[in-house]
Amino acid sequence: MSPTDQPATPAPAERPAGTDPSLLEAARGGDSAALVETVRDWVTTHVPEAWRAAAEAGDLRTLHDIRTPEAYREWYPVLGRSGLAVPTWPVEYCGLGLSDAAARPVLAELRRWRLTVLNIIGVALAGPMLLDFGTDEQRARLLPAIADNTDRWCQLFSEPGAGSDLAGLATRAVPDGDGWRIDGQKVWSSFAHEATRGILLARTDPDLPKHQGITAFALDMDQPGVTVQPLRKISGDAEFNEVFFEGAHVSDADRVGAVGEGWTVARAVLAHERRMLSGAGSGVRERTSGSSVERLVELATRGEPGTRPVDDPVVADAVARLYVENSVVTMTNDRNRALGGRATDPALLKIMSSEHNQRLQMMMADLLGERALAHDPADTEAGRVVFGLLRSRGDTIGGGTSEVHRNNLAERTLKLPRDPYSDRDVPWRDIRRGA
Repeated sequence: MSPTDQPATPAPAERPAGTDPSLLEAARGGDSAALVETVRDWVTTHVPEAWRAAAEAGDLRTLHDIRTPEAYREWYPVLGRSGLAVPTWPVEYCGLGLSDAAARPVLAELRRWRLTVLNIIGVALAGPMLLDFGTDEQRARLLPAIADNTDRWCQLFSEPGAGSDLAGLATRAVPDGDGWRIDGQKVWSSFAHEATRGILLARTDPDLPKHQGITAFALDMDQPGVTVQPLRKISGDAEFNEVFFEGAHVSDADRVGAVGEGWTVARAVLAHERRMLSGAGSGVRERTSGSSVERLVELATRGEPGTRPVDDPVVADAVARLYVENSVVTMTNDRNRALGGRATDPALLKIMSSEHNQRLQMMMADLLGERALAHDPADTEAGRVVFGLLRSRGDTIGGGTSEVHRNNLAERTLKLPRDPYSDRDVPWRDIRRGA
């Protein structure tokens, strides 16, 4: 079956529940090797042959040509409903009920076939939030639609006046009939332009100090009163957005956690975000943007001995350093996952991986030399490398800046004195803002 022959994404009411029976049986059997073999059989049965052949050969250029983003999104519900997209989620929510350790070889097998997870904010942030704080009704209603990409999510946290100081957010949620009226503005909201739902933090009680009086919601983005404006980046794309709320509505049934407990929800979501952005071995994303270290090695060793970039000792040293860095990030993430997140502060992992990735993407561009500067539309490889380089500049900003994370490490890990917060105990409405 060709990618274009795949069925269209089903409407939520048509979406079958549950996971693939053979995968579920193998997951319950507890035999890791048997589970991986079952995953391999599933891939052979359900993934188009041309996609498999290109992935197995490591021919990413051909894979990108034949498996367009549109074709992959159309096919993706097959993966989402199998249990493989979210293997650690409970079975009733389209997962396989695996532990992190048991899911590791499953995710490695998916990476082998280049079966990447779509709806990353839904899978990595909204899903864990609902599992931690949602009601049974919310989980049953929202989680399967995240798994199969029916509902795509964004994160509505940062504001023009509340970025590093997120607790100072000003977007208001006021009781309105059976729900809440939302007014305010968010910024740097990744994928908001294509999201159907958003994790919203809004202030419900301005008379309390800023870390209190905040409530979390699962907001429907497709409604009057929600306006999304893209923010074009240096890389040319518009992943980030501004979002304006003017009388938007959210039902109380979509409130996540208790009224006024939004900061607790936010801290948990931010912890999941740091894990998502912590790079190779994290189990969520291998890197935030750009090419892999394997691609770097392939580019450096391309050609005949004596003419390869890696034959230059300076280049060889730089490539080796980056390979070692990537291995350290991977092993540190593996160890942290194995110990339930207690081995290393996620802030440290986020700093390590984001700064490493910037060096990695810069080296990719260095190896291309003048090709990286030519802007030749026909040179798709150079185009992807340059895009990865430009996109990586945001890695140390998104998900909390490296400066903020270093501050957190100083306070939490090194036990240095906390920064003085003169407004920590002041009612939010009395805090001076602006000029």
